[in-house]
Amino acid sequence: MAKLPRSLCLPSLVLLSLFSLAISTRERVPTPPLPILPLPSYTQLKWQQREIIMFLHFGVNTFTDSEWGTGHEDPAIFDPVSLDANQWVSAAVDAGISLMILTAKHHDGFCLWPSKYTDHSVESSRWKGGKGDVVREFVDAAKARGVDAGLYLSPWDRHERRYGDTLEYNEYYLAQLQELLTKYGSVREIWFDGAKGKNAPNMTYYFTEWFSMVRELQSSINIFSDAGPDVRWIGNENGSAGTTCWATINSTAIAIGEAGIEGYLNTGDPRGTDYLPAECDVSIRKGWFWHKSQFPKKLSELLQIYYDSVGRNCVLLLNVPPNTAGLLSETDVQRLKELRNALDTIFSVNLAEKCSVKASSRRGGKDGGFGPENVLDSDHLWTYWAPGDEGEGEEDHWIEMRGASGGLRFNVVRIQEAVGLGQRIKRHEIYVDGKRVARGTTVGYKRLHRLEGGVVHGSVVRVRITASKGLPLVSSIGLHLDPFWRPKDGNRLS
Repeated sequence: MAKLPRSLCLPSLVLLSLFSLAISTRERVPTPPLPILPLPSYTQLKWQQREIIMFLHFGVNTFTDSEWGTGHEDPAIFDPVSLDANQWVSAAVDAGISLMILTAKHHDGFCLWPSKYTDHSVESSRWKGGKGDVVREFVDAAKARGVDAGLYLSPWDRHERRYGDTLEYNEYYLAQLQELLTKYGSVREIWFDGAKGKNAPNMTYYFTEWFSMVRELQSSINIFSDAGPDVRWIGNENGSAGTTCWATINSTAIAIGEAGIEGYLNTGDPRGTDYLPAECDVSIRKGWFWHKSQFPKKLSELLQIYYDSVGRNCVLLLNVPPNTAGLLSETDVQRLKELRNALDTIFSVNLAEKCSVKASSRRGGKDGGFGPENVLDSDHLWTYWAPGDEGEGEEDHWIEMRGASGGLRFNVVRIQEAVGLGQRIKRHEIYVDGKRVARGTTVGYKRLHRLEGGVVHGSVVRVRITASKGLPLVSSIGLHLDPFWRPKDGNRLS
C-alpha cells in the first residue's frame, strides 16, 4: 500500500493528539466521593426538607375533655358543628407547613370516616346527621391547597371487641388500613403508634404484614413507628432530640412499643445499618387533644423546640388540635403565625453570603467543582464542599468565612451536610477570630448552634470538622441573628 503524503499525515497526527488530550483532560475531571452507607431514600429526603409538619388530634376525646378515651363513648357526642378543614389547612399554609397528619382513629377506636367494618364512627354521630366524613374533608382541603396528607391509625383499640384475638383483630385493622389507603388518594405519611395501656389485652400486631400492604397501596409514602421502617420516633413527646443525633440505627435491634429503647432512638447509632431519621412529636398545648383550660406554648418555647428538633437533624411534628367547634383555636393559629414570622426573621438573612470563603483543601483542586463556595449557594443537598482525599476521617478539615473587620454580628451558626451521600460528621467546632464559641458532635441534614454567650462580633468564622466517617461533605453554612434569643447568663462574646 502506498504511503500517505506527508502533508496529509501531519494534520491527522495533530487531530489525534488533540483528541487524546481531550480524553485525557476529561478523565481528569474529579468525580464525587463514594457514598457512606446507609443512604436516605427519595421520600426520606423530601420528608426531611419539610422541617415542620402538623399533627391534628381530633375525635371523641375533644368532646369529653380527655386524652385517652375509654372506648365506651357514645358516638353521638361527636358534633363539631362548624368544622372547616379549609381553616386547618390555611393555618398550616400560613405557617409554611406542607404535610398534615390527622388522627383517623385514636386509642378509643372511634373512626373519623364511615368505616364499613364498625358502627363506632362518624356515621353514628350527630354531625351532619351521620353523613359526614372528616377524613374526606381533610384530604380534599389539603389537596386543594397543595398540602400533603398523612393519617394516624391507632393499633390499640379500646372499643373493638376483636381486640385481644390476634388473628381477628389484625384482619380488622388491615381492613381499615386498606380503606384509608385506597379511598382517599395519595397519603404521604402513615403513623403507627406503639402506645398501649398496661392493662390492655395481650396482643401481637402483624406489623410486617401491615407495612407490606402499605407499600403495595401507596408507593410514595413514609411509614412512621418507633422503629420505622422510614421514620422513627425520637423517644419522647417534648420535641427534643439528642445533642448527638444520627439518622442511622439498627432497626432489627428494637421493636415497636418496646420499653427502654428511648435513649437509643434519641441519639441514633453511628454504626447503624438502616437510614431511619427521627421525627420529634410535641403538642402546641400541654395536651394532645383540645382542652378549654389549656393555652398554646409561648413563642420562646416553640423556638427552643425548633432548635432542639430541626436544629438537631430531625423533623418537628407539631400537634395543633381542633376544638369542639371543629376549628383550630385562634390563639393557636396566631402562635403558628408568630413562629413562622420568627423563623423567617432569623433565617431569611445569611451573613455568610457576604463573606469570602476558603478551606483547608478541596477535592480535585482549584477547578474540581467541590470548592468551599458551594456552601453559600441555595442548594442544601447536592452541591457541597469536599476536602481533599488525604487523611480521610480524622484529618482536621476546616472551612473559613471572612467578612469586613468586626462586621459580622450573629448568634446562630447553621451547618448542613450533603446527607444524600450519607451522614458523616462525628465532631465539629466553631471559632470566631480564633476563639472557640461552640462545639458539637453530629450535624446531619441541619445543625443549629444558638450561641450560649449571646451575640458575637467578629470578622473570621472557622468551622472545623475534627472527626468524620470518610470525607466530610458540607453543603451549607449560615450565620444568622436571632433577636428572640436571650442567653441565660447574659454574657456577650466579642
